[in-house]
Amino acid sequence: MSSTTTITPSTSKLELRTAYGPVFRDVLNTPPRDCTADEIPIIDLSPLYSLKIEDRKELAKEIRAAAVNTGFFYIKNHGIKEDVIADAKKQLLAFFKQSTEDKMKISQAKSKGFNGYKGPGRTNISPSESMMWQYDPQYDPDPKPLDAIPEEVKPWIRGEEFVWEGTSHLPGFKEEVLAYWAACLTLSRKLVRIFALSLDLAEDYFDSRTTYPGADGVFNYYPTTTEEQRAKNSVGLGSHTDLQLFTLLWQDMTGGLQVLSKDGQWVKAVPVEGTIVVNIGDFMMRLCNDMYKSTVHRVYNRSTVERVSMPFFFGKLEGQSSVSVVNQDLGLNFNCVEGVVPSCTSPENPPKYEPISCGDWCQLRFSLESNEMKKRLAREAQEPSAAIVAA
Repeated sequence: MSSTTTITPSTSKLELRTAYGPVFRDVLNTPPRDCTADEIPIIDLSPLYSLKIEDRKELAKEIRAAAVNTGFFYIKNHGIKEDVIADAKKQLLAFFKQSTEDKMKISQAKSKGFNGYKGPGRTNISPSESMMWQYDPQYDPDPKPLDAIPEEVKPWIRGEEFVWEGTSHLPGFKEEVLAYWAACLTLSRKLVRIFALSLDLAEDYFDSRTTYPGADGVFNYYPTTTEEQRAKNSVGLGSHTDLQLFTLLWQDMTGGLQVLSKDGQWVKAVPVEGTIVVNIGDFMMRLCNDMYKSTVHRVYNRSTVERVSMPFFFGKLEGQSSVSVVNQDLGLNFNCVEGVVPSCTSPENPPKYEPISCGDWCQLRFSLESNEMKKRLAREAQEPSAAIVAA
């Protein structure tokens, strides 16, 4: 009589840095596989532009299902023109193909925040190169009088002109990069209304909270991988979650994005022509009491050609942590503090989180990341030419 033996794949522990310290996930020691349509669905955003609330509510149901499941989905018919995307990609390559000296004209070391250029290996999770620019109301596609910006908001506006001044020698750079950024911001403000419907809130719930939002544009450049990197099984962007409400990610057709499934399996978010990837961020997960999932992901670049991506991080509702009570009737922006939204709590499911601004929430992890990076660089500076010895 024969018998069958079921072999359970072994697992490894994955350590993730969070605002409150490390957490650990079990990851299957099996090769990554392509995602299924259920894991990362393709959602048609055409109803986003419908005048019928019924159509928008149906779209909200689809997004809710994806957000509860893996927190990742593709969107098509999203409204960002292909030529706007192509122009932004052209400018991305123009920037990163420059000499290091020219790229360093907008070094992040010049920034009061995180704007500017960051070279390879300058963060704990990424050996790629990147440049970043943050929200500035003078470039908002929904224009507002600059002299009407509330005084309590001004300290939280993070855009810096040195990014554009240091790239002014690149023809059309500022104009075409900001055109892409503005299109992402416009789409995000429409999409956040659908998220509100998906949470059984009024469609305009987030409108007054995103007048001066966190809206961070990033260009990522992943050079071709070397034999040494492939031998070491290096990744292009380490395992992490995103911080804000949600991310819009345009990725080229090279591939490399992987998402950690509920079962601990890495699945490939294979590029789909004409789509943008959307994923839930940590702050959205907090707002809905963990109903929506901010899922661990990474970039695993094994390509023999360069890879580029253009993420847009939306909804960093920055504010001052001294505010302890949330007034749900006020329009809250950079100075807002948010707790769990009312539709996601009940006597049986009380809020898991205290109110906090997304800015303070993000700053907790930024500070942790910065401190860890300083420690790593200090260790590298001591090796092999220096060593700590007992006195």
